[in-house]
Amino acid sequence: MGVRKHNMAEQLKEARKSRAFAKLTNCPTSPRKMRLVADLVRGVEVEKALQILKFSSKEASINLEKLLLSAIANWQAKNEDAAIEEAGLYVKSICVDSAGMLKRLRPAPQGRAHRIRKRSNHVTLELGSKNIESK
Repeated sequence: MGVRKHNMAEQLKEARKSRAFAKLTNCPTSPRKMRLVADLVRGVEVEKALQILKFSSKEASINLEKLLLSAIANWQAKNEDAAIEEAGLYVKSICVDSAGMLKRLRPAPQGRAHRIRKRSNHVTLELGSKNIESK
């Protein structure tokens, strides 16, 4: 590998160190319902986001809480020497995309059938650190 490529690879590696994310794929909840809960925690500090998700009555909040805990664990694995309280972690971005649909048929009157679409989604959650970004 050349010197320029090596230096660029080192810069990318250093940039990825502060970027911690987690993905949830094929979650059997409709994207519309998941986005309602995701909007509650977007841009919020991690501790407050965990409390919001814990006490939310929506079913999607259970999956998002697990995803947020996974992202925190990923951040801790990359930054072993740093403490979570001093880092000022917050939910930098959370993206809910639609995944594949299970298509089913429901009998309807007069020999017809209606299509039932059971939707699922993919969620990507990225954490940011206020102390690292301000430097």
